Amino acid sequence: MTTRVDPVCPPYPPQVAERLGAMMPPGVPPILLFRTFVRNLPMTAAMSGWGSYELSKRLSLSMRDREIIIDRTCARCGCEYEWGVHVAFFAERAGLSSEQITSLTKGDASDSCWADERDRLLIEAADALHDSADIGEDLWHQLARLFSEEQLLDLLMLAGWYHAISFTANGARVACEDGSPRFADVQGAPGK
Repeated sequence: MTTRVDPVCPPYPPQVAERLGAMMPPGVPPILLFRTFVRNLPMTAAMSGWGSYELSKRLSLSMRDREIIIDRTCARCGCEYEWGVHVAFFAERAGLSSEQITSLTKGDASDSCWADERDRLLIEAADALHDSADIGEDLWHQLARLFSEEQLLDLLMLAGWYHAISFTANGARVACEDGSPRFADVQGAPGK
């Protein structure tokens, strides 16, 4: 696959270096997606606040909730790039097992690795939003029993945000990061 929008390479012009520095933890080199985004500095500046919110402790969802939504959304969108970045950086910290990562990639909420109703409902919500851009009444009522209105709004926006990220990474043909997992690394279908 040939990259359609080449990521910037060092040395970076001062404005680009400043923007990239703001997007990454200190001392961590900028990822390819961010180096692609900065080809459009006004867009990157505009989206940085929202992207920072989605990955911050200000988000009302836990890291585990967040990563279930992100991994499932990216997998459903076929966005190996962003799925791989999140699995590499966050899956272990979010307490996701290898079986759960397999399920988020190739399975569904009925897989035996999902003992917690909360996890299953997050997967169902991500699937519903991906399939129909909506959540049906029954699923909404189940979600509303476990999640506050603030969390439900964050869930909806998080899934939408990672659709946009997936569309951008897929459409620009951003290459996978070195060392990030690939869809092919997830073997087999999860157990039922």
